[in-house]
Amino acid sequence: MELRKIASFQVDHRKMGKGMYISRQDGDIVTYDIRMKKPNAEAVLENGALHTIEHLFATYARSSPLSDKVVYVGPMGCRTGFYLVVRGMSHREAIELARDSFEFVASFEGPIPGASEAECGNWKDHDLAGAKAEAAKYLPVLADWTEAKLEYPV
Repeated sequence: MELRKIASFQVDHRKMGKGMYISRQDGDIVTYDIRMKKPNAEAVLENGALHTIEHLFATYARSSPLSDKVVYVGPMGCRTGFYLVVRGMSHREAIELARDSFEFVASFEGPIPGASEAECGNWKDHDLAGAKAEAAKYLPVLADWTEAKLEYPV
């Protein structure tokens, strides 16, 4: 079997900054690259903060009025951000959902959803304070994000 280069590995990560980009589009399914850290240029998200953002981002997105259009929310293995996979959602709605989700994370108080031993495979590895701080740092990036900015830099 010949291994093919996947699209996301063909993006020049040296030119990419923080932001929100269309990673791929398959019919009405769109994968967004929610890039919180500049690749290979700054410290990646710490595991506990990343894990907590995942729980809060996914819970918020799947509880929002757009929940029926959310397919998946999950972290990137490189720990520089998240993937948001949606179906039948406009780009404008996706940007607003991401912005609203990070506002939710930045201001969240209380028990982390799904963070018990029965609900999570690594329930002890959470960092709410770190998640809130990372979300707050990322919000200014999304504040003026538009559909015109969704293309990867070339």
